[in-house]
Parts: sequence; structure tokens; C-alpha cells
Amino acid sequence: MSKKIKVALIYGGRSGEHEVSVLSAKSILGAIDKKKYDVVEIFINKKGQWQIGFDKELVEGKRAKQIFLPADPTEKELISVKNSGDFPRKVDVIFPVLHGTYGEDGSVQGLFELAGIPYVGAGVAASAVGMDKVLMKEIFEGVGLSITRCLVFLRDQVENNSEEIINRVENEIGYPVFTKPANLGSSVGISKAKNRNELQSGLMIAAEYDRKILVEESIKEAREIEVAVLGNDKPKASVCGEVIPSKEFYDYEDKYILGKTKIIIPAKLSDEVSDQIREMALKAFKSIDCAGMARVDFLVEGKTNKIFISEINTIPGFTSISMYPKLWEASGVSYKNLIDKLITLAIERYSDKSKNKTTYPSKLLTT
Repeated sequence: MSKKIKVALIYGGRSGEHEVSVLSAKSILGAIDKKKYDVVEIFINKKGQWQIGFDKELVEGKRAKQIFLPADPTEKELISVKNSGDFPRKVDVIFPVLHGTYGEDGSVQGLFELAGIPYVGAGVAASAVGMDKVLMKEIFEGVGLSITRCLVFLRDQVENNSEEIINRVENEIGYPVFTKPANLGSSVGISKAKNRNELQSGLMIAAEYDRKILVEESIKEAREIEVAVLGNDKPKASVCGEVIPSKEFYDYEDKYILGKTKIIIPAKLSDEVSDQIREMALKAFKSIDCAGMARVDFLVEGKTNKIFISEINTIPGFTSISMYPKLWEASGVSYKNLIDKLITLAIERYSDKSKNKTTYPSKLLTT
């Protein structure tokens, strides 16, 4: 019998999407092939403390068991090791399901790169750009993808010059608009504004989650279409799916609490529009040098069928009922096989990167 591949499943995290990450990890744990993979759970609590396995008391902050990296940021320590005797010294591949900041933004990917361990998903640069909606839109626009009109402000401006911001939004975009933190997902901190008071409130809410705030136009009668992408240098796109929210827009409550959102897979689109969206998804994936997986979201204007790219998610929700695995299931890839393919892609990408030279013959240090 061949040796099992040791996978470190890392989840939780210091992010507004902490709970979503835990749900994704539980689904993966329930579906992964235990005959092929030996899984080590690494849980990160909301303080940023890491431990082996999931501990409810750690989640609630009642105790710190098996904490190894990093320490509580408020303690100003880099490493804290407390009862971490069974910390796995060797894993073959890391599967991060850390949605949002400090997980999907390139920070933890940099740690994996330094450790020299293969990991599932996008690299440091793609993760950082995919998390930052401002940088992401600039790249998308640069490669010819249509984006919605938007304005970008800093938290300091929101706190001290909100009147000026509101005037600019009214003059350059007009209502309704969406206010969003630039670096977050799962619709956390997003509001829709139809007037000055709602815009003021939305700006303040977004500023609680990030120093950069995005204000975007609202597309009339927009249909929300999503596509899943899988692969490295030769990625493939799934069928298109449509999200029909039960509320005015697809917010956090609608996604994870109410359970009333309607999902249509495949989306009822013409072949021409569907193919165009799938091509745009692949173009977006390649434009930020993404790898492994991504879910790419679009808005289709109701009357004109004009397509706008909304965003790319480099670590999309990964529960068995999340859009990313559901899109692949409809495209012929089961949830269990999807996990297997992602781990294989991670090892393949690491193998390819290992071909890079990291030394250069030099006489600078010789005497």
C-alpha cells in the first residue's frame, strides 16, 4: 500500500469570514479520501493563535492549548510555543481554507513559500491582488475586461471629509451605489445606498473593516452570475451559475443565515453570453496569475446583457453546498474529486516552481 499524503488543513483565522472558513473546513474533512490522505487540522482562532485541531474553549478564548505560531499580536511576540508537543514536523501539502484577510490575501501564502511546502490555491501575488478589489479592478480593466464605475477613498477621508466624498459620488456616479471594504469577502461590510444618509452610513461601516473603501455603481436589473475556475497554467471554466438573492442584494445574511437564496445551475443564458462569461473568467484568472482555484463573479445588465466583471475569489466558500463545488459538480467533477484535483494541482505547481534557480555563481564574496 502506498504511503498516505499528509495534508495540513488550515482554517479559522483572524478575519470577518472566520465562521465561513470553519464551515468550509468541516465539509472538506467529511469528504476527503481518508485512504489516500492523512489530514492534520490546524485551527487559527480570532486572535491569530494557531493550534493542532479544533478546540471550542480556544475559540471562546477561555484557554490557550497547543499554541505555536504566532502569539497573540497584542503580546508583541513573534513565536509562542505552549504545549505544542505533537506539532507535525513534516507535511506534504497545505490546504488553506482561510477566507478573507490574513489568509486569502497572500500573507499566509508567503509563510508557506518560506517554509518550502506545496499549498493549494493562488500564490502570494495573485492572492494579494485577488483580495484587494481596487488593485484587482485596475488589472481587469488593463486587460480589457469591463468593470463598473467606481471611486476609491481612504478611511481618513471617510472620517474627516465625508461631505466631500458624498458630493463626488453624487456628481460622478449617482445613486444607488454600493459601499465596500476593499479587502474582504462574503459580503462583509457591504451596504447599498440610495441617498445621502445611507451613503454616509455605508461608508462608516466599510471603514470599520478596511482602510480602503470602494464605492461602486449599481447596475440596473443586474443578474449575478458566477463561474468556477480550476487549474494552473491551463485552467478550465465550469458552467455558469446564477444567484437570485432573497433580499435586495446578496449580503452576508442572505448567503449564510436565511437560506432563501435561489441558485440556478446552469444559469439560463444564451450560449453566446455563457461562453463569453466563461472566457472572461479564464482571462481574469490568468491576468492575476492565479493558480489552483477561483470563483469569478459577474453582473449582467438586465436589458442589454452587457457583462461586467465584479471580482475574483481565490479561496471561495468550500462547503458542499457552496457555489464553487456546486458549479463543478454540475460540470462533472464531484466534491470529493475536486478536493483531490486541487491537492494534485498544488503539488504539480510546487514541482514546476522547484525548477527555478535560486543561486547565481558570483565572485562578489570571494577573496
